[in-house]
Amino acid sequence: QVQLVESGGGLVQAGGSLRLSCVASGMSARFHGMNWYRGAPGKQRDLVAGITVDGTTDYADSVKGRFTISRDNAKNTVYLQMNSLRPEDTAVYYCNVEFSLPARDTIYINWGQGTQVTVSS
Repeated sequence: QVQLVESGGGLVQAGGSLRLSCVASGMSARFHGMNWYRGAPGKQRDLVAGITVDGTTDYADSVKGRFTISRDNAKNTVYLQMNSLRPEDTAVYYCNVEFSLPARDTIYINWGQGTQVTVSS
């Protein structure tokens, strides 16, 4: 079983910064793409940023130049550094991790529980 634990959300003023972390754990799991999504609880989640095992990144147009995704493969951790935050960045941020298990030709996906980010104007 793979578990994801997120941290780093909170309340910040517009123009401020936050850093989100997501630690993935799971015996024998091999982690592949790691992503951050955001959205309101129970609503559609939109991709914010993604990073592959080799460090290739992708960003939503709305966060390019302000957010940076990174990962530490030794710690199975993905980060999202968010700078120049805007009120429209307010959302629940969810970690999303793709993983495989030994002897199984399947890519699985797990989601974190979500962390609230609120940006005040």
